[in-house]
Amino acid sequence: MSGKNLVVAQSGGPSPVINNTLRGIIEAARDLDQIDTVYAAHHGIEGVLKEELLDVSSQNADEISLLRYTPAAGSIGTCRYKLKPGQDEDFDRCLEIFRAHNVGYFIYIGGNDSMDTANKIASLAQERGLDLVGIGGPKTIDNDVGDSEFQLIDHTPGYGSCAKYWMHAVQYANQENKGSCPADPVLVMQAMGRKIGYIPAAARLADPHREMPLQIYLAESPCSLGQLHHNVNDQLKSDGRCVVVVSEGFDVGDIGERRDSFGHTQFSSSQITVAQIVTNYLNDNGLAVKGNARCNVPGTDQRHSMAYASTVDLDEAYGAGRMAACLAAGGESGNMATILRNKGDVYSVSFDKVPLELVANSERTFPKSWITENGFDVTDDFVRYCQPLVGEGMVSLPMVGGRQRLTEFEPKYAEQKLAVYQPQADRK
Repeated sequence: MSGKNLVVAQSGGPSPVINNTLRGIIEAARDLDQIDTVYAAHHGIEGVLKEELLDVSSQNADEISLLRYTPAAGSIGTCRYKLKPGQDEDFDRCLEIFRAHNVGYFIYIGGNDSMDTANKIASLAQERGLDLVGIGGPKTIDNDVGDSEFQLIDHTPGYGSCAKYWMHAVQYANQENKGSCPADPVLVMQAMGRKIGYIPAAARLADPHREMPLQIYLAESPCSLGQLHHNVNDQLKSDGRCVVVVSEGFDVGDIGERRDSFGHTQFSSSQITVAQIVTNYLNDNGLAVKGNARCNVPGTDQRHSMAYASTVDLDEAYGAGRMAACLAAGGESGNMATILRNKGDVYSVSFDKVPLELVANSERTFPKSWITENGFDVTDDFVRYCQPLVGEGMVSLPMVGGRQRLTEFEPKYAEQKLAVYQPQADRK
């Protein structure tokens, strides 16, 4: 090969399928003459700044293949470091690293903020006369990248698997609640979703015909705690039990929020959970039947439970990765690989491109028309949108001695050519 090198990095919260996007990029690059070595920045853009570039092209092909079944970001790492206006030294350092290692292509896998970073680096490189192609690879379990009309991207890799997780979790929780309701008539479950309701909405997939005593409260749900209490008691009067799925972003007042470097609330780091506040409120204000409300708060397992990964999601994440590599090799700088749903009764998608400037820091909203009039459920239109994303079967995982076999990269890094550097935001 005589092409330039490619650096791929990951940012933000990972997903069950993020490594399949990485795999798509690596395997597609093998067949693209424009791309020579593929490096993975260790822990996202911080790995670029610190010149920690893992040589993934030299890794065993079996380890690359196992990325399909390896969740989260342990293979190359992720970060929550954002290149912000005024951090000129950081931007300069990125370009210096790319020059030093003959990098002509940069692909950033992530959500809204990552697309912003990819766009800024691509634009700055063009201004500085550096021959660098900047491409975005979509990722977020929240499904909040893009527009609310689903024209820029239909859904993001990672969401289908998180939706599948919640479909099964609610099925199992319903069995628990049905069996334990004489003592524990209410079970409150907290789903991820800071400001958007796609994840808790997926709970409806567990009961598309509405046979469970299930109530779903999104961050957008127009209900107060008092109204929620009233709704639950109405359910208890008719069914004797109730399963409540509540978004971590549901408004319950101050919970002692902690924020990451992007400015996003990290609800799993807060002093008290939304689910606990809801549960306390229900118990303190009384249930219509005897017994107590209890709560479950799944954490990051929503985005690393590989056993619940959607096979559809895995395939689409891989396709998005291959598309990102092809866009890079084709010189399509300033674009994100995207997934668009094809028209027709049979579900299928196509992979395309969309300008980064349109998706950078974009924030899709949950359609109000998909929230039912009572405020604690979602409509059949949402079910029709979401159901194809979870697939029909369960993923089959490679096992050795009863344990899952995961990707294990060798620590083969590019030789560091520049002086040691400390990212600007980490300096005291």
